[in-house]
Amino acid sequence: MASFVTEVLASSGKLEKEDLNGKISKLSRKVEETKEEVCDIINKRYNEFLPSMQGAEALMGQAEEVSKEIDILKSHIETEVQHNLHTAVTEHAKLKQQLERNTTVIAMLRHLEEFHIAMEEFHKALLEKKYVISAKQLEKARHSADSLKAWKGSELPLLRALSSELTVQRENLIYHLGDEWKRLAVWKLPPSKGKKSFLKTELQLTLGGTKDSQQNPPPLLSCVLQALAIQGELQHKIKLFSQVLMKYLLKPLIMYPSLNVEVSEQQGEGTLLSLQCAETPEEHPSPSQVYTKVLVVLKTLHTHLLDVSVADVSVGERKVSVILGDLVWQEMSHCIIHECLLHSIPTNSSQLEQYSVVIKETEEFEKSLKEMQYLRGDATELLKYARDINCHFASKKCKDVIVAARKLMTSEMHNTVKITPDSKLSVPKLPSPGSGDNKGKQKAKKLEVPRLENEKQLGALTLCLPVCRISESVQQLMELALHTLSEAVGSSSQCATQLFFTVRNIFQLFYDVVPTYHKGNLLKFPHLAAIQHNNCMYIAHHLLTLGHQFRPHLPDPLSEGAATFVDLVPGFRKLGAQCFLAQLNVQRAEMLERLSTARNFSNLDDEENYSAASKAVRQDISTEDGEHLHILCQTIIEEGPLVFIPLPEESKNKKYQEEVSVYVTKWITFKELVIVLRANLQEIVDRWAEGKGPLALEFCSSEMKSLIRALFQNTERRAVALSKIKDS
Repeated sequence: MASFVTEVLASSGKLEKEDLNGKISKLSRKVEETKEEVCDIINKRYNEFLPSMQGAEALMGQAEEVSKEIDILKSHIETEVQHNLHTAVTEHAKLKQQLERNTTVIAMLRHLEEFHIAMEEFHKALLEKKYVISAKQLEKARHSADSLKAWKGSELPLLRALSSELTVQRENLIYHLGDEWKRLAVWKLPPSKGKKSFLKTELQLTLGGTKDSQQNPPPLLSCVLQALAIQGELQHKIKLFSQVLMKYLLKPLIMYPSLNVEVSEQQGEGTLLSLQCAETPEEHPSPSQVYTKVLVVLKTLHTHLLDVSVADVSVGERKVSVILGDLVWQEMSHCIIHECLLHSIPTNSSQLEQYSVVIKETEEFEKSLKEMQYLRGDATELLKYARDINCHFASKKCKDVIVAARKLMTSEMHNTVKITPDSKLSVPKLPSPGSGDNKGKQKAKKLEVPRLENEKQLGALTLCLPVCRISESVQQLMELALHTLSEAVGSSSQCATQLFFTVRNIFQLFYDVVPTYHKGNLLKFPHLAAIQHNNCMYIAHHLLTLGHQFRPHLPDPLSEGAATFVDLVPGFRKLGAQCFLAQLNVQRAEMLERLSTARNFSNLDDEENYSAASKAVRQDISTEDGEHLHILCQTIIEEGPLVFIPLPEESKNKKYQEEVSVYVTKWITFKELVIVLRANLQEIVDRWAEGKGPLALEFCSSEMKSLIRALFQNTERRAVALSKIKDS
């Protein structure tokens, strides 16, 4: 037994430590003895003056020997302490690791126990249709599984099994919740799109229970929605529901004024929403109609489906109506603006004051949505749009004016009206500059200028436009500009400014569009060039005074001098002059070309010279004219026979339509003429065929030669062709 203890003590270092203690005690005694001897020698050396050199040397050797023993012992002690310290730390670390491993195993076992209990509770609650408890227990099981995944060295096959079980049971729960949701909100959708097909749309809301006396939602409805929220599926379900709701209920009600919604309570089956049609001549619904129909749908949904509070980990507790509102508001407000409010904008400034009713209706609509929590406090797109009516009115008016102006500019120019000094444009009656508020009176006073009398008065026709003809469309364009400026009178500063510059844009658009759009006709037809010249001068004439007429009636800063059109006058005068001059150059070139064969009108008594001069003067059929004649004549050839319909049955009239030449003696001649109008010289010569072809049967040689001279310029090829046109 003693040897076993000795072995244990030796292995732990304790036995060696006791030896060290003994050695230290022995050394301490030697040190004390040495100290006494040193002190005795020092005392004898300095007090008794007894020299003892040999004793001192021996003592020094003894001290050195003791010092060496101390150093050896010190080194031995340090080595022993370091060894024991390392051993103790190692043992402690091993014990700590063992403890941590045991703690980890216990924690994993605890999580496995929690997972098992949660899954058991989940299955039990799911069978009893306690969906909220099922969802919560499934979340607990998921949390336990996630905790297991966080431990390193966990058994991977076990984790895979747990994850697979969680996935399967979650899908199982979602399937049951989806099935319950389908029974709570049952859609009946039309097979195709279109106003009439929407009449087949129905939404049946089954409560899944009845509300209690505290007006709480039905238990099943609340459980299903809360369980979906816990599983993170509520947002997805409501999103799908909102998409169908917008497409088949809300949008049709907003877009079609003839569609109305009907709510009917069905005994034991819940509430039914369906669409009904009532024919109306209106093309677009009024805002009040849209707001009423939309509120009927949303109030019904709020009462029977969405007035349920659910707890969400990310955003806290909120109503389901908040989720639906966030999903549909942007699209619904955009649809209401573009399908309803946009078309309710007045077309006349006098109707702007009546639009306050629409603004009030929009306020009430948004207030109702906020009360049902469909709409958040910072979302007021509809109300902002309705309140900006002046801006929208000006934008719509400007757009309509520009469209109407462009239509006039691209219309035919040859329809003209006569302009005389007595011609007056219908200028709307404008208010007196001094009438109205003090600001208007101050403005009128500012505009007053002293009247200067002169004995010599200008004539009544001074500065009047000369008598001429202009395009009817240009007169209508000027009337459009006057009417638009009259709309600016009395409008807000922003609206008036927008309308004024729209009128300026009309004239700038005319300057750019008309010369480009009608370029070909202005060069081809001289009378159109003259009309365009008159049009430009007519516009320039009115632009001189147009700004002065309306300036006193427009708000600042237009009334301070910005309302002017005088800067556009030189451009229009130049535009008209350039067009007229270009046509003169074209006519001059054509005349020079035609007269180039007149042999300078010399020796006209000579028959040949007279004939050449006469032909030069009488030349009149251009390539374009020949093409136009061919098109017109071809139309007659194609549509002329259709007038022969002696029999009531259309199929039997074909025989008579093919025998037009029997009833119209010159029909073949006419058809040959159409061919010549588009033929070249060689084709004409071929159809003449030396007096034996189809042309020779209908025309004599002199007629054919005259036609060739009228259609083709005087060239060597024409001379060769004329030489071949001879009677057989």
